[in-house]
Order: sequence, then structure tokens, then C-alpha cells
Amino acid sequence: MAFKFENLKVWQLSLELTDDVDFLAKSFPSHELYSLSSQMRKAANSVSLNIVEGSTGLSNAEFRRFLSIANRSALEVVGCLFLAKRRNYVEKELFTKLYNQIETLVKMIQALINSIND
Repeated sequence: MAFKFENLKVWQLSLELTDDVDFLAKSFPSHELYSLSSQMRKAANSVSLNIVEGSTGLSNAEFRRFLSIANRSALEVVGCLFLAKRRNYVEKELFTKLYNQIETLVKMIQALINSIND
């Protein structure tokens, strides 16, 4: 693999999240296309893309900063999930699966942040 991020398990899991969120968002009503559906997809994509962007930085501090942004984006997906649940766009089982997936991802990102020294 040519780039540092490709070997990161946390990045690989973030790709799974983007796929799962995209699958869910496609099932939302058409009136959500430019609101919740779009916001949820963007937040999920942001997790993956910030891991990528941070991994190519010049310093560990910069990498930690981008990982923190990735973490906040993951939490934004959780917020979107709760909105989708309140609006009955997601079944309980899928909600729980995605919630647990994001919880694991957030813990992994935080562990990576904590492991990076200046």
C-alpha cells in the first residue's frame, strides 16, 4: 500500500461506516435528500477523509488535530442517527448496529490520538 492511511485499521473501519450510512440514507424520504440524508453522508465521509488528510501531515500534532475532527464528525453521524430514529427512518436493529459501529470507531480514533507523541 502506497499511503500511510491505507494500513490504518481505523481508516478501513471508517470506509465501512461510509458504506453503511450511504445505504441507510438512500432509504430516507425524498424530502430529506438535501437535509438529513446529505448531512449524514457528509459527516460519515468526513470521518474517513480527515483520517486521510491528517495522516499526510507534516507533524504528529497536525495528525492529532485531524483525528479530533474525524471524531467530531463521527459524533455528528450519531446525532443524525438519533434524528433518523425519531423520524422513523431507521429500524431499531440497524440503529443499534450503526451506533455500536460508531462507538467502536470513536474509541479507536481516540486511542490513536492518545498514542501519538509530539
